Amino acid sequence: MDQSSIASSIKDTTLIEKRRSQIIKASITLFKQKGFHRTTTREIAKASGFSIGTLYEYIRSKEDVLFLVYESINNAVYIHLKRAVKKEETSSQNLINIIDSYFRLMDDMQEEVIILYQEVKSLQEDMKGTVLEKEREMVGLLKNALLSSMPYLFSNKEAELMANNIFVQGHMWCFRRWTLHQNFTLEEYIKMQTHFFEQMIPVKQT
Repeated sequence: MDQSSIASSIKDTTLIEKRRSQIIKASITLFKQKGFHRTTTREIAKASGFSIGTLYEYIRSKEDVLFLVYESINNAVYIHLKRAVKKEETSSQNLINIIDSYFRLMDDMQEEVIILYQEVKSLQEDMKGTVLEKEREMVGLLKNALLSSMPYLFSNKEAELMANNIFVQGHMWCFRRWTLHQNFTLEEYIKMQTHFFEQMIPVKQT
């Protein structure tokens, strides 16, 4: 399932993409302020710049909007990770650079990550399955970076677990910010987390 699976009465795919982009942007702002359940479709339509009738030409329900928001957020993270992994050469230091870049992205997307954690229960099962699959793909990018950078160090299962650890540590900066931000700057958090990671890695000499 993807965005194209969401029914629309409009046939122009370019217009659908444009209008849904407006819907996603407006919805993220509203969900940050009020949460998903307290936000109405009428508010989403108004914030998007069109009528409630027009809104329903592009989505069927508020749950469709939430799915579009999830797809947009996850795709942004996935594209960032894929670019970071692709452009870096395979070495332990470059893996540290990927982790650093990912943590900084999470800092930029704190509110979006909070939405992901708070509202996933509100997704329909097929939508939830798609969202979770995208997360697995992102973890897979980190896992492949681990295996390609240090094939001598990690088994397949160890790389799987380590990739999940890195992925969640990035999210943790967001959903545990109520305490972490009081005790650490972003620079300190990244430095300490990557230090812990480096303790497990005999850095390759180039």
